[in-house]
Amino acid sequence: MLPYINVPFEYVGGRIGASVDELKLIFSFLISYPLAAVLKRIPDSKPWQKNVFTISVSLFYLLGLFNLGTGLIVLLINAIGAYAIAFYIDGPFMPWIAFVFLMGYMSVSHIYRQIVEDPSVVDITGAQMVMIMRLTAFCWNVHDGQLPESDLSDFQKDRAIRQLPSLLDYFGYVFFFPSLLIGPAFDYVDYERYITTTMFNLPPGVDPSKAPPTRKKRRIPRSGRPAGLKAATGIGWILLFLNLSGYYYPDYLLSPEYMTHGFFRRVWLLHMVGVVTRMKYYGVWTLTEGACILSGIGYKGVDPVTGKASWDRLQNVKPFAIELAQNTHAYLGNWNINTNHWLRNYVYLRVTAKGKKPGFRASMATFITSAFWHGFYPGYYLTFVLASFNQYIAKNARRLFRPFFIEVPSPTAAPPTPGTKPKEQGTKYKIYYDIATWFITQAAFSFTVAPFILLTFSASMTVWVRVYCYCIIGVIASVAFLFSPGKAYVVKQLKRRTGTDKRPEIARQESARAGTTLGLPDDPEQELQEIVAEVKKEIESRRQRGMSVDLDVKKVVQEKLDALRNRKADDEKKEL
Repeated sequence: MLPYINVPFEYVGGRIGASVDELKLIFSFLISYPLAAVLKRIPDSKPWQKNVFTISVSLFYLLGLFNLGTGLIVLLINAIGAYAIAFYIDGPFMPWIAFVFLMGYMSVSHIYRQIVEDPSVVDITGAQMVMIMRLTAFCWNVHDGQLPESDLSDFQKDRAIRQLPSLLDYFGYVFFFPSLLIGPAFDYVDYERYITTTMFNLPPGVDPSKAPPTRKKRRIPRSGRPAGLKAATGIGWILLFLNLSGYYYPDYLLSPEYMTHGFFRRVWLLHMVGVVTRMKYYGVWTLTEGACILSGIGYKGVDPVTGKASWDRLQNVKPFAIELAQNTHAYLGNWNINTNHWLRNYVYLRVTAKGKKPGFRASMATFITSAFWHGFYPGYYLTFVLASFNQYIAKNARRLFRPFFIEVPSPTAAPPTPGTKPKEQGTKYKIYYDIATWFITQAAFSFTVAPFILLTFSASMTVWVRVYCYCIIGVIASVAFLFSPGKAYVVKQLKRRTGTDKRPEIARQESARAGTTLGLPDDPEQELQEIVAEVKKEIESRRQRGMSVDLDVKKVVQEKLDALRNRKADDEKKEL
């Protein structure tokens, strides 16, 4: 660490009540903007200079600002280990070997972090978590680059690494300073296209006059305005957090004063602690995204009509979409977006054999990966398990009740164009449905995410009990309803309203999209019902053929699990 560098942070921290490391973290995000502007101005013809610059800045952050010498060694072990595995090991097991090595080593860091238990001190686990996403994706991309294109999906073709990069390019990618400490993560091909400026090629057929404006001879479009907007937004969220965290903070939920309020006031305070805690993440993720935009790597393309550039390639959070979410998919899908993409593309879709569709095994592997990636605090697991129940209930409730608030299409109406989603027209009561689902979603997740903030089992259970476990009671009541005659009655009324015997398709389509949202399992009831139906069908088929019906149940169930979700293939292909 540089001499006397802590002095200004100690002074400011003493005035506003913030820790030195927290202030230095914010400082690193802010100083990344002028440094990103310098990076952008390095000649496009000299990508090696860009690599050297970004590595040098990252070393300054780790050694000069935070004194994370041991942390640097941890990151180097991860990076060198992954590169060596990709270089020396051939075959289908290479990415899995890298995955086990990287996740296992990160688990050690999580355990050490949990033992130290000082959230005010910046350690290396945050940067390591981001690096794990980059390196596991890198190994899969190298693996894909060794396969014929006929064996790859469109996504894999676009991400494949056909030739192992030089060490300088590789470490420039690994230590890209605007996203070093907390992300966002991205694939190596994005970095390669960035430093070689091929990212900024106009798509075929686009009029060159529609190209976004640049300065001088640079190919990177001007990005000062969108980056400045992100910086202002991020600072705004952080200022809100600093001003409100004195009123709504986790320890207050455990204090005797909290219990002096009535039930509804306690729920409101619980909700606000969650909102204020999220503001910190909204702020820092928005700041780092802005620095990535200013450097140019946040570029996502250009509108061929207006020539307006899009800069949301690395967007990691959509705050208002979360706070206004009316269902679990919107709530979770707009949080930590890049982690969702990583889990889907490099876990969920990778544990399934070629020619088969992701099933229960894929969902469970993704859930476990997400849990281990976050760490080992009991609060994480309480949140994940309860959130999976919330997701299950929300899907079924949407399937059962939402159609009552949607106008039934006229029999004479023209069918929708193939490949397009039919437009829905809400009834005059749809606004009440929207308000109710927003309230239920927010109240449920205010309860559900509390352990994610409190971390320990005892603190989490204390707060849950203090609000009478209202979400758990709601989950039990909802599951009981879904297995009661009440569900059959609602389905009967729904069929009468729609005039069809077909099962509603809304939730099925969402299920294909949300199956890996933060690693939460997909619809377990639907999966188990389909497994049972398939096993019964297999037994009946064997009887008709005069064969023995003494099935290896475990084997049959596993086969059916692997064969599930065939109906979702089109949705998955579209996403890829």
